[in-house]
Amino acid sequence: MKRAALWLIAEVGEGNVFTKAQLREAFPDTAQIDRRMRDLRDHGWVIDTNREDALLGTHEQRFVTRGEPVWEPGRAAKPRASITATQRREILQADGHLCRSCGISAGQQYIDSYETAQLDVARRKVHRPGGSVAVEFVTECNRCRVGGRSQTTDVAELLTRVTALPSFERRILAEWVGRDSREFSSLEQLWALYRTLPADSRDEVRKVLGVAAGT
Repeated sequence: MKRAALWLIAEVGEGNVFTKAQLREAFPDTAQIDRRMRDLRDHGWVIDTNREDALLGTHEQRFVTRGEPVWEPGRAAKPRASITATQRREILQADGHLCRSCGISAGQQYIDSYETAQLDVARRKVHRPGGSVAVEFVTECNRCRVGGRSQTTDVAELLTRVTALPSFERRILAEWVGRDSREFSSLEQLWALYRTLPADSRDEVRKVLGVAAGT
């Protein structure tokens, strides 16, 4: 893993693309070099595949940014949260085989494009009540994984806001939580679509609605 990190820095460079073949050619005598490369992600290294970057081919990866200097003494020994194939299936099942950030299911088409969603298990830093920080696993789609890499969740703050809700709003929230789903109206779906538009396209919608700029 240390040698793979140094190879990325010296031979590939941040922001550049490399292939699995190039990686294996660089380390012909190293077994499971792909896995050693993936281990770098547990130390803050960002290495995208075509699941995170649609511009990449099947056998391509992009070295986005370096993380911890794992070649320094003691760095590579940092405990990491890993999961087995069985645990992955259990996490997906517990999350209802849905992206917990946007609610999309695997293979479902995104509402604003012809792209279909892929689901995977992501790591999320969670601030627990009492002040401790844990790394927990959550199901996310390929889009939300890209946007949520540095996202953390503050459970204590969330619980504070829940307990502060008026009783009728708390009952509504309890219904959503009980069903683990919420139906969005067509109006809310249109709003969500509008929010994803570039500025020029948003202006077109504003004109149709008769909304003046800056209001």
